Amino acid sequence: MATTETITTGEGHEAAALLERTREAVHPELRRTVEGLPGSMRRVAMYHFGWEHADGTPAAGSAGKAIRPALVLAGAQALRGPDTGAGDAATVRAAVAVELAHNFTLLHDDVIDKDVRRRGRATAWTVFGTPDAIITGDAMLALALRLLAQDGHPASAAASARLATCIIELCAGQQADCAFEQRPDVSLDECLTMAMAKTGALLGCACALGALYAGAGPDEVDAMDAFGREAGLAFQLIDDLIGIWGDPGHTGKPAGADLIARKKSLPVVAALTSGTTAGKELAALYAGPMTGDDVHAAAAAVERAGGRDWAQAHAADRMGRAVQQLSRAVPDLAAAGGLLALAEFVTRRTR
Repeated sequence: MATTETITTGEGHEAAALLERTREAVHPELRRTVEGLPGSMRRVAMYHFGWEHADGTPAAGSAGKAIRPALVLAGAQALRGPDTGAGDAATVRAAVAVELAHNFTLLHDDVIDKDVRRRGRATAWTVFGTPDAIITGDAMLALALRLLAQDGHPASAAASARLATCIIELCAGQQADCAFEQRPDVSLDECLTMAMAKTGALLGCACALGALYAGAGPDEVDAMDAFGREAGLAFQLIDDLIGIWGDPGHTGKPAGADLIARKKSLPVVAALTSGTTAGKELAALYAGPMTGDDVHAAAAAVERAGGRDWAQAHAADRMGRAVQQLSRAVPDLAAAGGLLALAEFVTRRTR
């Protein structure tokens, strides 16, 4: 997990400060909402967010980086001025809803991917069992939608509908991702479409909700959504690189975790479709189970086939597109410093 200590220069300092302010504003409301869950679901959720140990005793863990709720607050601030965002209770509730929806996906993803580590400790399904993890994820999504539906803000109905539509798209992306693992051939365009749905959609929705709670018009809301989607695809590209070359001490996951799972991540698909000798070597490795030596060989093959360079270059290209979309909603980009700092952070991170 990235912390304020890992972000050191320029936009990084601004992003660190914004993420810290977001956590201070959002986490108390997030925790109050989660504590309203009944019985065992509350216990699973409190463990997942790092607030309790498995036995229910208090823990000093982290509830996450808070990137998505930060986008909600920064989006509202960009359109409404520097005195809004974290101090606006309605916008904070919208940010909490987005964070709950995000964690619904994390609980389910860990089960689907059979991941055993998240945020430096055992995943919820390995501690409490698959049924409880899935059901708690479902409850988190219901909490998110109820939080918006019960809000008296004029934008709440539109925000609730937008989040629900986003989740359907996100689930379609997750389904495609799972299907790709069973297919020998996946095109790069298919993989990009999947990543836009699985990751870009929720980041776009977060920005759009910030715009809605700032009272923006439809064109501005759509432009903010497009900004988040493009930044989200850049985020996924970097995340895929970390999934191959990330430091386990920082990621909380085994080295080459995505390769071990033989995931069709973007750098991998770029390598597999490169037409190179290294791409063919990677295809042969992906045809069978991965040993420790195979993981190293696969990572080297992805790099030699150009997958790593392609992913880095494409992430930069998508960020350029994101800024173009943002300028449609906020012509004076100086007013969108928080959004730009967050986008810079998620595409420069190494863990």
